[in-house]
This record gives sequence, C-alpha cells and structure tokens, in this order.
Amino acid sequence: MVEHADGEFVREMMRWHFSPETGSSFWLKRAESLDFDPLTDVRGFDDLGLFPNVVDELRDVGVRELIPRGFGDEHGATVYESGGTTGQPKRVMYTTEWHRHSVEWFSERLDAHGVPRDVDWLSAVPSGPHNVGAMAVDTAMLRGGLNFSIDLDPRWVKKLIARGQMDVVGAYTEHLVEQVGHILASQDVGVLFATPPMLERLAQDDELVELVNRKVRAIIWGGTSLDADTRDLLRDEVFGSATMVGGYGGTMMLGTSVERPGLGDDEPCVFDSFAPYTTFRVVDPETGQVVPYGERGQIVLHHMSRSALLVNNVERDHATRIAPVDGGFGDAVADVTPVASFSDTPVVEGVY
Repeated sequence: MVEHADGEFVREMMRWHFSPETGSSFWLKRAESLDFDPLTDVRGFDDLGLFPNVVDELRDVGVRELIPRGFGDEHGATVYESGGTTGQPKRVMYTTEWHRHSVEWFSERLDAHGVPRDVDWLSAVPSGPHNVGAMAVDTAMLRGGLNFSIDLDPRWVKKLIARGQMDVVGAYTEHLVEQVGHILASQDVGVLFATPPMLERLAQDDELVELVNRKVRAIIWGGTSLDADTRDLLRDEVFGSATMVGGYGGTMMLGTSVERPGLGDDEPCVFDSFAPYTTFRVVDPETGQVVPYGERGQIVLHHMSRSALLVNNVERDHATRIAPVDGGFGDAVADVTPVASFSDTPVVEGVY
C-alpha cells in the first residue's frame, strides 16, 4: 500500500467519497444534511470528529448504496455482517480491492511474527456472512496453505447466553470442539486460528492439547477478549510449542489489527492498526477527549479506504492508549475489554 501523510490522505479520502463521480449514494446523500463541508472543512485526522457515527444505520441501509461509484461495475463487492453482539447485525461491503489489501497486510504482519508459510490452517472462526472466515481462507491460500474450517454460528451462542441457557451453550461448544478435534487428528495443521473461548475449551482436553503441541506451529487468536493472565497461561504452559499471535478486529473495522511483534513476555498485548486506512483513538467516554498514553478509555475507530468511509465510530471496547509505532497514525491499543452494555444493549461475547 502507498504511504500517506496525515492530512494528504484524509483529504484524498474526502475527495473520493464526496465527489459525485466517485462517492457512494449513501455518503453523497448524507452530505446534504451535514453541517460542514467534508471537501473543505476536513483537513486531517482531528477533523474526523465532525462526522456523525453512522454505523447503526448499517443495520437497515441498502448495501448497494454503500458501493462507491468510482469503481463502476468493477467493484467485485461482497457483503459481510457483524456478529450481533450489540443488537441486529450490521452490514458492510468489501470491494475486491480492499479485501486483497487487507489479506496482504494481515499476511505481512504474520510474517513479522514468524508464522510459517506453506502449512495448512484450521480456522475455528465464523464463516458464512462473517469476513473473518473469508480472510482465513484467503490468507492461508496466499501463504501456500489450505484452510480447514468448522461450522460456527456466533449469533446462536450469544442468544443462548443472553437467555441463560448455559447447558445448551456447553453442548454447542462440545459440538464445535468435536469438529476441531477431528480435523486436528486427521490433517497436518500448522496454523490454528481460533477464539479465546475455543482455546480455553481445547486446553481442558489433554488429547487435543497434545495434538496442538505436536502439530501446530502458530496459534492466531481473536474475536473476543483475552485477559493477560489467561494469555500467559495458554502461551507459556498449555500451548508452549506454538507461536501465539493476537488479533483485534471487527466488522466495522473492515479487517483486523495485529499484535505488535517483539513484545516481551511481561508486556501487555499491544495491537497496531492497518494505518492510515484503519486508525484508533482512545477517549474518555464522558468527555470524548483523548486520554493520556497509559490511561484507559473507550476506542473510537476510523476506517477510510476507497471501499468505505466509516469514521468516528465509538466501539464497544475499552483499552489502554499506547503510542503508535514510529510514523504511525492514531493510537495503538492494549488490554482490550468489552464494555458491559452498549447503546443500552447488554454486550454478549459468546464464542466470537
């Protein structure tokens, strides 16, 4: 991807999304009701706070309205949905261009951690309408591997948890573990991509732990939060034979952020975003002001690419604000945890 200076990149994105020749119907129409002009008033990242947070509108908007006109008929759009953690699922659109860039960047970050190439993957993550499954398939392929997947429905698990039907949750989790176990036993899996709840459940089965430690050379985790103590336990004592790499992503991010390579065992898990396309700010939820480095606040997410404009999105997570890598944009984040409720809706993580 091309390197950009802060203001130059933001202005380039404003021109793309708010010019009649290239912008989407959604943003061109929305511009009529804004009390500022994105083409003249938005000059850098600090000005993105002028925008309203529109992500809740993505539950009902016609997805074709989100496709920028600048792609013509060559957008190759694919529709993905959120997991429904904070209510009815939201929908986003990935162009072929953005999906390719996202997968390539993810793969580069895995290289930085020493994740092996030319090995097959087992991805215990949602597929179907969820992008993480497609990203797993295409990242494995890009890196010379096959991807084995399981049938995982995160929305069903979240409904069960919200209803207090933990016995059914347990039975469904066993169903998922059985799928994972069969693939691990019968295939040469070099990379395991799974959620923390799945890893914690695998850790309770001595046979599965032995299979992972004998076959798997890298574990990628993400999808739900993982506290530092559990991360240390899984990394150092349970799955000690594999490199562990964390990811923090989401549907509204249109991709993922990846654990910073080279961190010490005693350092928190810091996530760096795919800047400048995806950037974080960590703010005081009461004032909206950026908190000092090392302090905790709520994550505000900006996504700007030719494929989509989703800025000033207050996420459902709290995190510690960390300085970005040299030359980076926005903030890095660490110790990410979900809020108890979001938009008056209880937050239920489930298995993803």
